[in-house]
Formats: sequence, C-alpha cells, structure tokens
Amino acid sequence: MNKIPIDVTTFVGILVALGAIVGGQILEGGHVGALLQLTAFIIVIGGTMGAIMIQYSLPAFLLGIRLIRWAFVPPSLDFEGVVEQIVTWSNTARRGGLLSLEPILLEIEDPFLKKGLQMLVDGAEPERLRESLEVEISAYEEHYRLGAKVWESAGGYAPTIGILGAVMGLIHVMENLSDPSKLGAGIAVAFVATIYGVGSANLFFLPVSNKIKTMIGQEVVRRQMVVEGLVSIANGENPRLIETKLRGFIA
Repeated sequence: MNKIPIDVTTFVGILVALGAIVGGQILEGGHVGALLQLTAFIIVIGGTMGAIMIQYSLPAFLLGIRLIRWAFVPPSLDFEGVVEQIVTWSNTARRGGLLSLEPILLEIEDPFLKKGLQMLVDGAEPERLRESLEVEISAYEEHYRLGAKVWESAGGYAPTIGILGAVMGLIHVMENLSDPSKLGAGIAVAFVATIYGVGSANLFFLPVSNKIKTMIGQEVVRRQMVVEGLVSIANGENPRLIETKLRGFIA
C-alpha cells in the first residue's frame, strides 16, 4: 500500500506561525482569549469568501477549494519513475518497433501519458506529437493556475475586509460611548478583525496559493519530461542519450 505523501512543512509552518502569535501575546502579558473573536472571524472569512465568489465562476471557486489539499497532501510526482519508464519504452521500441509498445497501453492509468503513448504507437510525426501534447500541457497549467489564483485573490481581499471589520467595531464603540461596559467588546472586535485579515492573508491564503503554484509547476515539468521522452523515441534516439536528456529536467 502506497503511503500518502503528507507535506509536513505545511503543518509545521502553521503551528510555528500560530505559536509565534500566541506566544507573543502571552509574553506581552495579554490573554489568548482576547484573540478569539467569533464576530471578527465571521466578518473577515465570510467577507473574503464572498468576495472571491463574486470574482470567480463557481467551477473556478470549487477548483480552488479542491486544490487546498495539495498544500497538505501534494500529488505524487515520481520523476525517477518517469525516466525509468521512458527508457524502458525506448529499449522496447528499439528491439521490436513502435507497435511493440501497444500492449503497455492497457497498463497505463495516467491519461496524459496514455494519450502520448497512443499517438506514438499510431505513428504520429514527432513534431505533431510534441505540438499536441504541449497544447494539453498549456491547457492544464492555465486551468489549475486559475484555482491557485482564487487563494491569491483571497490574500488580497482579506486585509481589506479586516480593516472593514475594524471600522465596524469602532462604529459599535462610538454608538455605545454612554455605556462603558460595551466599549471593550467593540474595541476588541475592531483590532482582532485587522489581525484576522492580515494574518489569514499572509499566514494561509498567500502561502497556500504559492505552494499550489509550485505543485503545478512540478507537474508541468513532469509532463514536459514525458513529451521529450516520447518525441525522442519517435526520432529513434539511443536510450542512453534519452536518459541523459531526461535527467537534465530533474537536475
């Protein structure tokens, strides 16, 4: 059974960031409870989610939601496995021709890899093979980067929504100047909303967006390796030269 590739750095990073904030609050003599304001949380997170839903279509928003898991459980990218697989196919094609690769199609689950190998077996010209697969890579990258941009946009909206929450808290304070007992709660919401807005943007939304972009970039590199390998096989290049070329992507 394959282990789930959990990204420990994401969990550690969140703990370190929250620990630094809470630790700083305690060192300053404050109470941790002062940072827990449900009203401020609802204003900032609810407002931010609403803003990005207005900006993006429903499919793009849902894609962004799904891609959050990549920050914690990134997709498995076996670059060494790609090199070994391509070299094996190259040796097979060198001995028995491109048609000898046809039985392998039944064993492949990756749609991109399967499409490329099918085109190779069907005798597609190397340049046609490259053009077709590169178009698919571009479409993949554009599609998934849209999901990453959802959280990049959230990182832009959250601080502003936090300021909005702060202003709302101060309005509440001004409305209750005659009742000192209500001033504390209003001021707390005002300042905590700002913390939530700036903190969520810089400690979660923007880092998650950048990590997703990194994962997308790595998958693009993996696919480019596949394209280069299949085109090299179509050109009849030596398996050793193909391996050397593909390892250049890893380096």
